[in-house]
Amino acid sequence: MDQIKVYYDETGKTLTVWFGDPAEESVAEEIGDEIIVMKSGSGKILGFEKLNVHYPHPSQVRVAFEHAR
Repeated sequence: MDQIKVYYDETGKTLTVWFGDPAEESVAEEIGDEIIVMKSGSGKILGFEKLNVHYPHPSQVRVAFEHAR
């Protein structure tokens, strides 16, 4: 089963979303507006990271997943 992993680093103020295997990361590229895209060596996008994210109460943040058809 595929997994989407979401991490919030309160100290570093980053929100990271992986929909591929982080171990395959070979390239990280900032694409603008404090967003980093992580790619494999073959160019497959594995995830992204948003910099300077701040949630005043991170324990209260919820993640909703919706399937669009």
